[in-house]
Amino acid sequence: MERPAGLNDIGMVAWILDMSTPEYPNGRQIVVIANDITFRAGSFGPREDAFFETVTNLACERKLPLIYLAANSGARIGIADEVKSCFRVGWSDDGSPERGFQYIYLTEEDHARISTSVIAHKMQLDNGEIRWVIDSVVGKEDGLGVENIHGSAAIASAYSRAYEETFTLTFVTGRTVGIGAYLARLGIRCIQRTDQPIILTGFSALNKLLGREVYSSHMQLGGPKIMATNGVVHLTVSDDLEGVSNILRWLSYVPANIGGPLPITKSLDPPDRPVAYIPENTCDPRAAISGIDDSQGKWLGGMFDKDSFVETFEGWAKSVVTGRAKLGGIPVGVIAVETQTMMQLIPADPGQLDSHERSVPRAGQVWFPDSATKTAQAMLDFNREGLPLFILANWRGFSGGQRDLFEGILQAGSTIVENLRTYNQPAFVYIPKAAELRGGAWVVIDSKINPDRIEFYAERTAKGNVLEPQGLIEIKFRSEELQECMGRLDPELINLKAKLQGVKHENGSLPESESLQKSIEARKKQLLPLYTQIAVRFAELHDTSLRMAAKGVIKKVVDWEDSRSFFYKRLRRRISEDVLAKEIRGVSGKQFSHQSAIELIQKWYLASKGAETGSTEWDDDDAFVAWRENPENYQEYIKELRAQRVSQLLSDVADSSPDLEALPQGLSMLLDGSLKESTVC
Repeated sequence: MERPAGLNDIGMVAWILDMSTPEYPNGRQIVVIANDITFRAGSFGPREDAFFETVTNLACERKLPLIYLAANSGARIGIADEVKSCFRVGWSDDGSPERGFQYIYLTEEDHARISTSVIAHKMQLDNGEIRWVIDSVVGKEDGLGVENIHGSAAIASAYSRAYEETFTLTFVTGRTVGIGAYLARLGIRCIQRTDQPIILTGFSALNKLLGREVYSSHMQLGGPKIMATNGVVHLTVSDDLEGVSNILRWLSYVPANIGGPLPITKSLDPPDRPVAYIPENTCDPRAAISGIDDSQGKWLGGMFDKDSFVETFEGWAKSVVTGRAKLGGIPVGVIAVETQTMMQLIPADPGQLDSHERSVPRAGQVWFPDSATKTAQAMLDFNREGLPLFILANWRGFSGGQRDLFEGILQAGSTIVENLRTYNQPAFVYIPKAAELRGGAWVVIDSKINPDRIEFYAERTAKGNVLEPQGLIEIKFRSEELQECMGRLDPELINLKAKLQGVKHENGSLPESESLQKSIEARKKQLLPLYTQIAVRFAELHDTSLRMAAKGVIKKVVDWEDSRSFFYKRLRRRISEDVLAKEIRGVSGKQFSHQSAIELIQKWYLASKGAETGSTEWDDDDAFVAWRENPENYQEYIKELRAQRVSQLLSDVADSSPDLEALPQGLSMLLDGSLKESTVC
């Protein structure tokens, strides 16, 4: 619809945009919906709600990305002006209005004119005057009160469902209030302009509620200092141009239609290059992901493509790093771990006079309630977007203090398990160089959580166990056992103990025996620090990646320098498997689970190679990808599956008397070409 600027008769507009992008040079479509803030301050009334819901449903039906440009004042408020302009007051004393009033009414003439705008009852005074006492004001205009929040509930439900069914992204380009703020959260993915707030209630209304001037601006309530640090906002931008640029960049990781193939492009960063960034004492997560410049300005590449990493939730729960990157041009979701101690800034609440700003240290390599929640949310987002998942695991465990338990560390950790268990894309857990994974942190991301999807790997120097070596020896290599070890290995102690035994055997003098005993104790004390180190080293030998592989808890040891090329090949392989498995499940009517579909693919592949089950042919990733890219290798199998499905459907019809009776009519409808137009109620 074409309409001159500024003449909208509804406070919301929408577009279906056709865009040519590097990922889709032939074009892709997105749905954009926006508040028109020039129409009644962009407020939501019944018409706006109905329009928003309709557009949202359209995006869900077509599986198109839905972008919401938010700039509003929340649910519309209003009063019936036609009643306001003519109502009268029934005073307690007509001569003394200051004594108060009893009711509000309409004259008989006004009631006859606007009777549909009110619910009123008739009153006749002693002097014969007829008054219509107003019981409720309805108003002739739709959109004055509760109908607006009734509609707000509908769009809240629709937008929340859209997050599950398609890709949703909200850009807060102007102030967004009330239901607008809820939409920003319900769509989950959110970009906020740094000069625009996300609030539930205006600061003036809050001040009146509190009875004093507490808040001075909307930004104090819902600016980026709050929303970017509490997990509501993924990205912050300084202006609309930067916001739109970030929307387009985000879309570069998203399929044209949700559930469709990933937008894979040719990478300028060679997939087979070695990882040049080498962690020393600790692994810098951002350098491991996207590389880093050394002191001479030379770029040392990380695991993923250069300049492809877009970090989200950067200001929230900083001990975990999340974002989207590309590996050989393939979009992926990445979760990594901060190794440095980070400071969490908790702002003072002006509403509480005794509160003050606090800075709380957050140790690296530890999951806290907020960082565990961030991890779980990132998994959920990536899964909804159809992105393969990479977890660069480097956690020592969960923080389990009283405050952490009170703030929900158990709930957050359990959500990680649930979101990983239901992950439907290829997932890779990798313990990188100079990293470790221990205890409960290992449990929640182990491959057993989702064996169909998760592959677990470790770098040669990576470590993993239930406890850290120092903690392990406190339990399994105590002081008595250390002393036994000294007595078994130290020649001097062995000699002293032999002499003591000889003295005792020969009933030697007590002073000589005591002297030998003191020498033994002195020697043990001298050796204790050294043997404690030996015990720690012995415990460390239980932590190695070689032991992980030997026990079958990881799939393979992958050297850090080779990790990029290795995971690129594995990723292409897993995506190829998934594409074919999805086709198999589609043509077979979901008779196969994902794993059984993979087993069927393996059978087809090995048969085409003339190999037997268990052959190493199946482990050749490049060969499998090449085989899958040629449909002639498996189309006959697909046709056979389709025929089997049709045969099963006909068999089911034959086994059901009602279905068998309806078969002639169904075939007739099909032949008449009217099946599509028929509606079964």
